[in-house]
Amino acid sequence: QVQLVESGGGLVQAGGSLRLSCAAAGRTFSIYAMGWFRQAPGKEREFVAAISYNSGTTSNADSVKGRFTISRDNAKNTVYLQMNSLKPEDTAVYYCAQSKKVAVTTRWADFDSWGQGTQVTVSS
Repeated sequence: QVQLVESGGGLVQAGGSLRLSCAAAGRTFSIYAMGWFRQAPGKEREFVAAISYNSGTTSNADSVKGRFTISRDNAKNTVYLQMNSLKPEDTAVYYCAQSKKVAVTTRWADFDSWGQGTQVTVSS
């Protein structure tokens, strides 16, 4: 198992930006894909973005394409989510997750380690 700790959440106005970070410790970080998911109140957890073990491939949900960018630094055991042009509907708890696979996957069932989440609130 790996321990994942998210940071960087907060309150921002619509149109603003935030950068989430997720630091990993424990299981080898660089050989597994990583992802970000989010869960808004009363809604199911949904996929946001994922990145392959070597940053060769990324995938974004349609709702965040062109606004969010996932990246990773294997030397720092950290994955990032740069969020630009934020909208009120982006308000949610954002979770970092480590996949059981090396390739990009969007299925939450393929992720077996999760962080505690960080709150992102976008005001209109």
